[in-house]
Amino acid sequence: MPKTIERTIEIDRSIDEVWEVLMDFQSHPEWNPFIRHISGDPQVGEKLKVHIAPTGKRGMKFNPVVTAATAPSELAWLGKLGVRGLFDGAHRFSLKAVDKRHTLLTQSETFSGSLVGLFGGGLDATADGFDQMNRALKLRCENRGLSVETQL
Repeated sequence: MPKTIERTIEIDRSIDEVWEVLMDFQSHPEWNPFIRHISGDPQVGEKLKVHIAPTGKRGMKFNPVVTAATAPSELAWLGKLGVRGLFDGAHRFSLKAVDKRHTLLTQSETFSGSLVGLFGGGLDATADGFDQMNRALKLRCENRGLSVETQL
């Protein structure tokens, strides 16, 4: 039976500003406590290289295929463990403009496949990782462009 994790946060920045930070894959190691590395061309059908490391858990590297890439509102991919159908993860970042200055970010993943039941405990760490990443993205976006003096 599929399991879905979903976490949402409001960010005090425009949808374009949030999208720009999210898509700046090269800077993720500087601020992202969950996705420690991400690279590749975020275009439908292309493979990404992703390294996630939920707090307290061993990290995992995988090469998901991009399933949606619509600027500035959606990035999605499908990752799999081994053969498709054993343990698949459909990951999605959805951005929605609340108004010109506020964005609602929803990060979700639906896990499916015959091994989902065996990895149930690890999904709690993934949910925590989503929360940590969403908060870190909010801070990165909202502090962007501020001088050091303004941040203190």
